Amino acid sequence: MGVERKGAASVRYVTVDPEYAGQRLDNFLIRLSKGVPKSHIYQIVRSGQVRINRGRAAADQRLSAGDEIRIPPMRTSARSAVAPAAAASRLPIVFEDEHLLVVDKPPAMAAHGGSGVSFGVIETIRAARPNQPFMELAHRLDRDTSGLMLLAKSRRALLRVHAMLRQGEVEKHYLALVAGRWLNDRQHVKLALSRGGAGAAGKVRVDPEGGAPAHSVFEMRERFEQFALLDAELRTGRTHQIRVHLAHIGFPIVGDDRYGSHDLNHRVARGQFGPPLTRMFLHAWQLRLRHPVSGAPIEFRLRLPAECEALLEALRHA
Repeated sequence: MGVERKGAASVRYVTVDPEYAGQRLDNFLIRLSKGVPKSHIYQIVRSGQVRINRGRAAADQRLSAGDEIRIPPMRTSARSAVAPAAAASRLPIVFEDEHLLVVDKPPAMAAHGGSGVSFGVIETIRAARPNQPFMELAHRLDRDTSGLMLLAKSRRALLRVHAMLRQGEVEKHYLALVAGRWLNDRQHVKLALSRGGAGAAGKVRVDPEGGAPAHSVFEMRERFEQFALLDAELRTGRTHQIRVHLAHIGFPIVGDDRYGSHDLNHRVARGQFGPPLTRMFLHAWQLRLRHPVSGAPIEFRLRLPAECEALLEALRHA
């Protein structure tokens, strides 16, 4: 990440490499300081102990090549240092080259640490590859969603993937089991979304007046008596987009404990419709894009997890 020298009382001075120019200070420090709680990193920045070129710095300040960062001694979390290494085996590698890493994220694992979670996919990968100079999330999945996640191993790849996402050049498909009698073979849902609202901390809601545009395309895969298996294509990438769109039009995702039916989820978890399912039935199964460096078309696919497929088999024979 740069040239490092030691100062008094283990204060470090790091010179920023050109590859990290444009990165936020907080993200740079999080990447540099494995095992240090994020809350501690933000605290030392706010207190003025972190300095850039001898001046006070803000967490969102963008770095330039050649900047010298003063970093004070930082405390580590023993639990966060051990847990990512233990979790690494739960992240099968789907694809890897010098610029990209694609993993199969399990349910109940966050994309990154924070909000009560000490580590996630990115911390796990970094802990398992301590000599990898650059590793960042190219996009995110909800904690309860499983499937394909794309990480960048170079800043060049990261910036290009982000540009492709903004321009709609990354095709993302999910499989979702929903409750209800779905009729249309293919249906476009265009409902603007915004965060929060009265009594809805952390939730996303449909907001036609002030929300950000959101576009999902749902295609029928299988129809059951009380459920339907849908392919969901994201045309935009809003937080909780698929979950909120489906719940709003009356087809909540099975196992969605935030926007779904608590009664139905309880019945599914008890095994009323087949093998008990205690997770949300939403799986990122397909990614299509052009390689961010070579430009070659690439595509990744995953099968449904065994517990999801087992429930579908039971519904097929009900």
